[in-house]
Amino acid sequence: MAQDTPRSAELAQLLRTGPFHLALRSALTERGLALTRVQHKLAERGITIGVTSLSYWQQGARRPQRPESLRAVRALEEVLELPAHSLHRLLVPEDGGHPEAERPAARTYRSLVAPADALRQLLTELEAPADGGLHTVGHHERVRIGPERRLLERESLQVVRAHRDGVDRYVAIHRGDAGCDPSRIRVRAAENCRLGRVRGSAEAGVVVAELLFDTRLRAGDTHVFGYAFEDGSGGPSTEYLRGFSFAGGQYVLQVRFDEAALPVRCRRFAQTSPGAPRSGRQELTLSGRHRAVHLVEQGVRPGILGIAWDWG
Repeated sequence: MAQDTPRSAELAQLLRTGPFHLALRSALTERGLALTRVQHKLAERGITIGVTSLSYWQQGARRPQRPESLRAVRALEEVLELPAHSLHRLLVPEDGGHPEAERPAARTYRSLVAPADALRQLLTELEAPADGGLHTVGHHERVRIGPERRLLERESLQVVRAHRDGVDRYVAIHRGDAGCDPSRIRVRAAENCRLGRVRGSAEAGVVVAELLFDTRLRAGDTHVFGYAFEDGSGGPSTEYLRGFSFAGGQYVLQVRFDEAALPVRCRRFAQTSPGAPRSGRQELTLSGRHRAVHLVEQGVRPGILGIAWDWG
């Protein structure tokens, strides 16, 4: 009998988002079963399949498509103690449509960043499609607030997974505080990427930057890269927020303050859209030595997360 839920968060996410071969590989690892043992357990259920085929499936070199292969996948769910249909639906959705395994639940990013019209124009100039083919698996972001209460820099270390073939870039978006000057904002490509085209809107206070990878990702491939926006051109900062198009993945945000400008109160919040009421409010305690606050979200939902603070 299959379990109601898998034991690890990583496996649970892969069963929701796919792709199939990574979900299968994660399940095999979690159960600790060798492929020969899996083959034996399938044979006990009347399913004959070679170890080579199982190996190809978990590597993504081949994809189960024939009726007998799909029956083997259903049996695999029992052998690996997975929820019924959890692997099968990554190959054949119950509604008969195309598999949704490659792409988790999503919202357009333009609906999460205001003003949307200015962002749409900038993305058009970069020829960026509505779906860039990537969703975030993990994102660690650090924001630095300077002695004049301005946002000086935000650094990102991001892990993404491709949900289609041929992806070789990521478009990063920075929205400065009121009064910022996009011409003074600098974009720095750190590890595993290089800077491409950069566009900005003075009216909207938004900068978009193309970060180019040195490889083309296939569906299911992951990529780790780092980048930063150096700002300091805006007025006093009172919050930092980030929009999320896709569900799933971990997000860590740390905001660090200069010792000459410390807030009197900090709190985390969530929103479904820029104009929606804020929820999930939680008071955050400023650390003494490092003068920082942070939030950790293990499985983000489409929407907005952020930290706000009050000055004395």
